[in-house]
Amino acid sequence: MTVADITRKQFQLRIRIRVSKNLDEIDLKILSEIQADGRITNVELAKRVGISPPPCLRRVRTLEEAGYIQGYRGLLDPRRLGFDVTVFASVHLSSQADADLRAFEDFVRAEPLVRECWMLSGEVDFILKCVAPDMATFQDFVTHLTAAPHVRNVRTSLVLHNSKYEAAVPLELKLPG
Repeated sequence: MTVADITRKQFQLRIRIRVSKNLDEIDLKILSEIQADGRITNVELAKRVGISPPPCLRRVRTLEEAGYIQGYRGLLDPRRLGFDVTVFASVHLSSQADADLRAFEDFVRAEPLVRECWMLSGEVDFILKCVAPDMATFQDFVTHLTAAPHVRNVRTSLVLHNSKYEAAVPLELKLPG
């Protein structure tokens, strides 16, 4: 066993210890199955997690109500739909007053090219994941973005290709075994 293997096992153990005390093994299995296939039927889900359908449905509804399951959606391929350009934009604001931060968040929520917006600590205030059909459309958006109130500067990084995309929580680190 190498040092890297030992470190990885220690990391995985640390994550397992942090499992919410409100979730049991069946709940975690339900979440894992739904995350892998959001269209799974309750009957199939119950079979996979080893319980009957009525308590399985009750558990799913409880997980939804508690906010563990935030929704269900299909994952679409942006390139097949004509969004060939993906760019990350680092935004630095001139003010970090709460009202100005909220105003910027409201601004990006209204922008359809912005698919994700994350507030960060450090030198950059926000990072935006943007998609566009072409560079000209994205450049128009950057012009609009830099003119937004309290935006000091914007730095962009064009995505060449995606090496990993997991739109899922790594539940395999929390499951026993």
